[in-house]
Order: sequence, then C-alpha cells, then structure tokens
Amino acid sequence: MNKQSWTAADLPVLHGRTALVTGANSGVGLATATALAHAGAHVVLGVRDTARGRVAAATMSGSTEVRRLDLADLASVRAFAQSWTGRLDLLINNAGVAGGRGAVTEDGFDLQFGTNHLGHFALTNLLLPHLSDRVVTLASGAHRAGDIYFEDFALRARRYSLAEAYGQSKLANLLFTLELERRLRKSGSAVRSLASHPGYSATNLGIRGRSRPLVATVNLAGRLLAQTSEEGAVPTLFAATQDLPGASYVGPDGRWELHGSPSLVGRSARASDPVLAQRLWEASEELTGVRFGLDLGRSAADR
Repeated sequence: MNKQSWTAADLPVLHGRTALVTGANSGVGLATATALAHAGAHVVLGVRDTARGRVAAATMSGSTEVRRLDLADLASVRAFAQSWTGRLDLLINNAGVAGGRGAVTEDGFDLQFGTNHLGHFALTNLLLPHLSDRVVTLASGAHRAGDIYFEDFALRARRYSLAEAYGQSKLANLLFTLELERRLRKSGSAVRSLASHPGYSATNLGIRGRSRPLVATVNLAGRLLAQTSEEGAVPTLFAATQDLPGASYVGPDGRWELHGSPSLVGRSARASDPVLAQRLWEASEELTGVRFGLDLGRSAADR
C-alpha cells in the first residue's frame, strides 16, 4: 500500500479487536472511533459526558460501548481502569483541552497539562496489563513551541500563556510516547507506543467559552483552510493499524503538516530527548502516584 494515498477506506478488517478512544464524542476522536467501528473493531468511547457519548455512538455502524472517563480527575481514571476486564488491543489517547486560563483539574493540576498529559499517563499505565498491540497518543505541531517547566508545571510563577501551557502539554505527549516505548522494549512487551497529530482540522478544540467574534473567526478559518475531522483522523488510524516502528510520529505530509496524506513526520529536539523524557516520566509518576504498568517491582536502575 502506498502510504501517500492511504485513507480510512484502507483500514484492515478489525473484527475481534477492541479499541478504546478517549474524547470520542466529537471532532477527531469521533471520526477515529467511527472509522474503527466501521472496520469491525469493538470500540469503547471513553467520555466525560456519557449522554453525549451515547448520541455519538448512535451515529456509528458496528459494535460500540460508552463508558464514563474524566481525564481531569485521577479518581475517575482509576475507576475506569479498575472496571476494565479482558483484552484491549488499541488505546487511542485522543482527548484534549486547549484554553482554560487558570482552570485546574480535580487534583489541582493545570487543566491542559493535567488532562492532556497526566490523565493519559495514568490511564495508559493502569491499562497496560490488558494491552496487546499499541498505544497511540495525539500530539500537535504546537509541541515545537513548548518546554517542560518542572518547577512550575502550572506556570503560576510566570505570566500564564495559553499557547505556552498547551505547547507544554503536547511536548509532554511526545516525551511520554518516547519513554513509554523505551520501557516497553526494556520489559520485553510486544506493545508499541506511537504518536500522531491531525494537522489543522475543523474541531471545537479551544473555542468553548470564547467570545462570539473569536469563535466566528475560527470557524471561518476552519471552513477555508482546515481539513474535516474525518481527514484529521487519518494519521491516527494509520498509526494504529500499520506496521510502524515504536515511537513513530505520524502526521499529514502537506505544507507545514496542516493537511495531506499520513506520513512519518519530524519533531523538535526537545521531543526527541531521552533524558528529558525519563525525567518527565519520573515526575509524572510522583504527581499521579501511578507507576509503569508492567513494572513488577524492579528498581529504577533496572528500568
């Protein structure tokens, strides 16, 4: 298959496989879940609002299930993972928030860092004993503007910038992907860790609660320049089903990676730094109280 022409229509048959998609009731998450279900997978929609999740699931063909999952609440993440039984083939860490100046999670973390990174960090590790194939975590081109502020994840000691906070969370997603892959290989697991980004897609990410003029401007730009959510889902679907190396990063191959066919794409030097990735992992373990899901008591030096 020539990856340059690859679309959701090229998904392999997924009968007998189970996929979990977080944030699957709208946007790219909805499109991802819809395509996986259409290909035959049993798709679990992990969503904060189960009523909206059921509405979304009703639009899909195939086998679906809706479960409550609030990534901004570690108690919800733990309850979700504890209720999981049986095999999980694909974990798609799709859910994300952008915006929310000063907003915090139930555990007091910055909303963007806590939801986009820490929630998925905890969820993935708690579900690892059930996973059989791969984890795909959604990042963004915004990671290039990000840095990791270990002494101030919530950016309280500096003038809070929504773009800076979002960039930190997306850089964290790529560092998580990198370190998870290292630990999986060290443990001898067959599970792979990959990342993807949708390019510029017309979704409601970052516009809820904003002024009407801003929303109107974003919507106009989306109609003129953006891909559809279905097109934005293609890099994730490619990463989830094609034979790619662990730690691969898939995005659109077009100009500035805004749109195009799925392809392996580059990342910033920070996002490729294994020392930074390990340091973030260790900090995330401390913040969440969740350790590597396949770690059977080995010391830090052995991991």
